[in-house]
Amino acid sequence: MAEGCMMALRYGMVFFNLLFWLGGCGILGVGVWLSVTQGNFATLSSSLPSLSAANLLIAVGTIIMVIGCLGCVGAVKESRPLLLTFFILLLIIFFLEILSIMLFFIYQDEIDHYAQRDLKKGLQLFGTEGNVGLTNAWMIVQTDFRCCGVTNHTDWFEVYNATRVPDSCCLEYSDNCGLDNPGTWWTAPCYERVKDWLNDNLVALWIFALCTALTQILGLVFSMTMFCQAVKVETFYA
Repeated sequence: MAEGCMMALRYGMVFFNLLFWLGGCGILGVGVWLSVTQGNFATLSSSLPSLSAANLLIAVGTIIMVIGCLGCVGAVKESRPLLLTFFILLLIIFFLEILSIMLFFIYQDEIDHYAQRDLKKGLQLFGTEGNVGLTNAWMIVQTDFRCCGVTNHTDWFEVYNATRVPDSCCLEYSDNCGLDNPGTWWTAPCYERVKDWLNDNLVALWIFALCTALTQILGLVFSMTMFCQAVKVETFYA
């Protein structure tokens, strides 16, 4: 009976980590594709230029693949070191996620202030050489969210030293439309528009977070149960 339970646990662990590993492969693939085709797409921060969608996906995908591989091999071989390493890494990530969420809610006002200041600083790099990713990101955000600037469209006046905005701020896009009358521009702040979009999708975000947490907890339970069972078996045959 115990052997049957151990076999079922092993297969469950292998299946779980295989899906985990395949998910990591998919995320890594999307990140590499974005990096090759779009450059540093979605880089909005001037202080963290490496914080792009492509680089984040590559990093997350790589971490998931490594952890999934450790768990899968550890389950197949019933290797205590690999199972313990898998458990520790997953536990660290789980606690870091909880800590990040707690710090976000505690320091939300400070984070808002810093983010807006950093984004405004990043506007100065718009359209400059070597900042294609940041330029493309702002064009896409302003077009898709129908907004202009971080807090309002006048943020761009300091960038151009003139009363004009990028063409992506225009209600109807055309070349040099950012030089036209302000009545033809979007005036909604992009920062608030993105926050409103996140709030509108808050339920979906929480469901995703809970599913992620549940998956990680299952991984922790499976790996520790297999580790303890492997210790018992080795002690028994010692």
